Amino acid sequence: MIAGVVSAQDETVLVVGHAESTDSLDPARGYTQTTGIINKVTYETLVTFPSDSASEIVPLLATDWTISEDGLTYTFNLRAGVTFANGDPLTADDVVFSVNRLANVVGNPSFLAANIASVTADDEDTVTFVLNAVDPAFLSNLSNSAFGITNDAQVIDAGGSAAEDAATADAAETFLNGTSAGTGPYILEAWESDVQTVLVRNPTYWGTAPFFDRIIIVNIPEAATQAVALESGEIDIALDLTSDQMPGFEGNADIAVASVPGNIVHFLLMNNNPDIGGPMSNPLVQRAVRLALDYEGFATLWGGINPGTIMAVGQQYAFTPEQGIARDLDAARALLTEAGYPEGFDITLQYPTFTFQGVNMDTNAQKIQSDLAEVGINVTLEPGELSVSLEQYRTGQQGFGYWFWGPDVLDSIDVLSFLPGGKVGAERANWTDENSEAVIQELREAARVATDPAEREQLFTDIQTYLQENGPWAPFLQPNVQTAFRADLQGYVWHPQWLIDLAILSR
Repeated sequence: MIAGVVSAQDETVLVVGHAESTDSLDPARGYTQTTGIINKVTYETLVTFPSDSASEIVPLLATDWTISEDGLTYTFNLRAGVTFANGDPLTADDVVFSVNRLANVVGNPSFLAANIASVTADDEDTVTFVLNAVDPAFLSNLSNSAFGITNDAQVIDAGGSAAEDAATADAAETFLNGTSAGTGPYILEAWESDVQTVLVRNPTYWGTAPFFDRIIIVNIPEAATQAVALESGEIDIALDLTSDQMPGFEGNADIAVASVPGNIVHFLLMNNNPDIGGPMSNPLVQRAVRLALDYEGFATLWGGINPGTIMAVGQQYAFTPEQGIARDLDAARALLTEAGYPEGFDITLQYPTFTFQGVNMDTNAQKIQSDLAEVGINVTLEPGELSVSLEQYRTGQQGFGYWFWGPDVLDSIDVLSFLPGGKVGAERANWTDENSEAVIQELREAARVATDPAEREQLFTDIQTYLQENGPWAPFLQPNVQTAFRADLQGYVWHPQWLIDLAILSR
């Protein structure tokens, strides 16, 4: 029995095995896959997606909304009868506080609120947002758990602030890492980083009560250990298995499996700052790396597909695997020669020692090392602890890094994060307007405001065509999501936004 875990056979307890990647459970600060899973059931947003897809925007805490003719003003009517877990009623003031706090704390997800010029409470049940510019993805943004509505009184009592100086004045993160202050079907009871997270049913929940009284999410970094724990009954569901484990469950009537295309893209980062990236800052080297990777080999290794670009296959207008880059070692060597490296060069690859959704990053790093050696790029592997490596990556200090990405927004506009000046492009790869071409900047600006479907399709096609030839990214794998669970568990569906909605599971 895993330490601290209640028996998974208890009819009111769900035990989840997961490779944890939590940075914070504060909605204004947390921005990882694990944070999204937890905050999906502890907080709620004004609007959301259907439980099984991202095909449309549907109401949640808002019952309906109107949009002004110029596309800049959105007015939402709040659902009546909603209370927070402590019994306080939801009001428009809570929405205003939560949105302003997200913007002003300047946490990892705060960029999602960057286009909001103002948010005001018209009355207790009505909220109006005014945008700085037309944003085709605004409603999709609002579905992110970063926009989870918090109880302003509770958060303020815990030292929280939504003022303009919240980046230094807000002190509520410790409180929100120990309990939740939302309207969701579950309440955070405890989080012990890299050990386990405990959720309990919210007795005041306004909607349909969830099946399980208690959910325990246990940190099990290794896929093999998750599989053993599932088969022994110590956990009910394993979220991070590998494709080669799936056949092992065949014939086991107690285990059900699901393998579906995910939307996580694994990629290499090549820093555009020569002082940090060295040879990797050279556009010819960046293109050579893209041509040197064995895309078919990665897909065979893990199951999955070759993403055409950094935009995940399945997103609207995304290139298909057939439009992806084909390996061409001769062309890669020629580009390295043109760049001044006919004999290749030495470089260090930094990455976290981590397994996510069954894909082991150490294994992939070794394959990257082997692939690039074929064109003379001699890679020294530098694995690091997740939180340390994540900080280096987020502050743009990694010259050559290996990471993965799931869309912040389930709209094609998400790819703009990777362009010059975008959150990932500028902050993590130092790809800025100063060191990029005008053509990609012009495409970026047009794509930000385009609403006509035909225009958007052409713009995102042009952006992806550009990214296959240029830029500091080498996307190489979009793996399947491999999940297995006890056969009596019902309601599992993978979702591209929150991965799994624990509140709709039952036994």
